Amino acid sequence: MKKRLLILLTLGVFTFGMAQTADAPWRVNISANAIDIYPVGGTPSTLLPAGSQGGFFDDFTNVGDHWTIGGPTLSVERFLKGKFSVGAMLSINNVFKIEGNTAGTEYPYFSVDGFIKYSPFTGKGVRPFILGGWGLSSFESISLDDENPLFLSSNVSQQVVGGFGLDFYLASNLALSVQTNFKNPYETNGVRHFQHQAGLSYTFGSNDRDKDGIPDDKDKCPDVPGLKEFEGCPDTDEDGIPDNEDDCPEEAGSKELKGCPDSDGDGVADKDDKCPEESGSVETEGCPDSDNDGVHDGIDKCPDEVGVASNKGCPLDLEDQDGDGVPDAEDLCPEQAGTAEKNGCPDVSDAVVQTMNNYGAMINFMANSDRILGKKMFDTLEKIKALLEENPNGTFLIEGYSSSDGDEAYNQALSIKRAESVRNALIKMGVDVGRLEISGQGEANPLDSNETAEGRAKNRRVQFRLKMGN
Repeated sequence: MKKRLLILLTLGVFTFGMAQTADAPWRVNISANAIDIYPVGGTPSTLLPAGSQGGFFDDFTNVGDHWTIGGPTLSVERFLKGKFSVGAMLSINNVFKIEGNTAGTEYPYFSVDGFIKYSPFTGKGVRPFILGGWGLSSFESISLDDENPLFLSSNVSQQVVGGFGLDFYLASNLALSVQTNFKNPYETNGVRHFQHQAGLSYTFGSNDRDKDGIPDDKDKCPDVPGLKEFEGCPDTDEDGIPDNEDDCPEEAGSKELKGCPDSDGDGVADKDDKCPEESGSVETEGCPDSDNDGVHDGIDKCPDEVGVASNKGCPLDLEDQDGDGVPDAEDLCPEQAGTAEKNGCPDVSDAVVQTMNNYGAMINFMANSDRILGKKMFDTLEKIKALLEENPNGTFLIEGYSSSDGDEAYNQALSIKRAESVRNALIKMGVDVGRLEISGQGEANPLDSNETAEGRAKNRRVQFRLKMGN
């Protein structure tokens, strides 16, 4: 009675599921199965024939001695969104390959299981999968008249199921399926066992995720509703170019420009056109070139005079590398933007430079060392950094100095290292590397006498100078 009730319940679930998901894809499978109760942990049970079974996975592939091959196993699945499916399977067999079953008695086997399956790959060919679920199983004595039957109809037990397998697709809707499931009852009257199976699976029903009437295997855009003439892809801007081939899917355009518009009709799509409202050419990025010097008007500083690209479209006699309005021939700082009042050099006041030098004199070094030590020194560097940020123009030369300790060549090299240490520290604090240059002055220009220890300490320093020209 219990078995009949289970079958009716299972069929009822399937019928309800199909009624609710008539347009969903389905899969049915019929397989032979093999039941193996030997490699399940070796726990003796009064429900098993005489003789202990093997340890977990012992003799797992011993088909001849332990696998009772029979069947069938029938299963039905419904594919869900993504890579998951749900289903149920029904299996029967007559098990007789049991350790200790010397008489060869057959024990009818029955199980019904519900499961969730995950297939990580959805392409053609081989698809691995794993599954897990819950079910019921029963091993029954063939003769209910036995004085001590080993398996009774009351031995139906609940179980958890876990398994894995492979689908070998022979066609888009036909696959050879093999899998192994471990069924572990959590009731004392249950029997742990492996169920192996191999058979054929057939997929049917509508497989149209975006519900546009085009099957997924023929739909180039299976997740977005589209049109039949574009093989299932939409055409949002209605320009006759499907979105999957349209570089501008929300703006109507031409096929020649891959669906993008060209407002000025110069053959350059608006998205690539530097001058979308003025007709130009592909060579000039869609911009006009009034003086035909090869530098389009969008970047030409002298659009009505023939010039060269290296001088931003202006004639060479008016070359101005830093673009500050002072021709290089008159610019004392041709690579730094400045002012005419400063002859093309940055407008940084003498007071700012003097303040930086006052700070520089406070950065002293140990004898024979280029290391910056102590919080006080780094606080001074922070003040220098703040001054540079307040005065964003200009390149500064950091000059390193030494005392007269040691020979001249050594002190010259050491002074360069000290200037490098200060520059590197300022760069780490965020100062633009392009604004800082270094030089070593060795023992030159001492601030104090090198005859005293105090004087030598003052002379081990750095100074800052606004770089003028090259």
